Amino acid sequence: MIKKEKDYSKYIIQNGHSVLRENVSKILVSDIKTAKIKNLVDKMKKTLASQDDGVGLAGPQIGESLAIFIISKRAFFDKNNAPKDDLVFINPEIMKLSKDKAWVEEGCLSVRPLFGKVKRSKKATIRAYDENGKKFEMGASGLIAQIFQHETDHLNGVLFIDKAEDVVEMPVPPKNN
Repeated sequence: MIKKEKDYSKYIIQNGHSVLRENVSKILVSDIKTAKIKNLVDKMKKTLASQDDGVGLAGPQIGESLAIFIISKRAFFDKNNAPKDDLVFINPEIMKLSKDKAWVEEGCLSVRPLFGKVKRSKKATIRAYDENGKKFEMGASGLIAQIFQHETDHLNGVLFIDKAEDVVEMPVPPKNN
C-alpha cells in the first residue's frame, strides 16, 4: 500500500483570518523542548517545504499565535555557507536595523497572489532562541535581513501589504513534483 503524503499547504492561513492581525504570545523558555513546540516546529518546516516560493513562515500563518518563525535553508544563496536545516527563531527581537533602506519586492504565503515593494532596512540583527532553547544573535543583510523584518511583522499583526506600494497580482508558481 502506498502511503499518501500529507498536504501541508492546507495549513497556511490567508489574509482575512483574525489570527494574522493578533499580537502573539511569547513561548516560555521552559516550554521550548516540549512535545508541543517540537511538533509545531516540525509542522512549520513541513508546511514551508510544501511551498516552492516560500522562504519564511511565522506561527500566525498556520494559526498559532506564538512568537516563532522559521527561515528556509533555501533562502541562503551561498550553498557552502547555508545551514543544513531551516533556522528557527523563538521569541525573536530585532536588536538593530540599519538606517540604510531599500525598496524590495515582497510576497507572502498568507497574502496570495499579491506582490509589492516594501521599504526595508538593508541590514538587521536579531536575537532569539533556537529550537533547542539556546539563545543566539544573528546579523544579516539582503534577503535574510528582509525576512527577519517580514516575519517579525507577522508576530506583531502586520502584513506586508500594510506597508507595500505598487501591489500587483501575480500567479502562484506551480508546484514542482
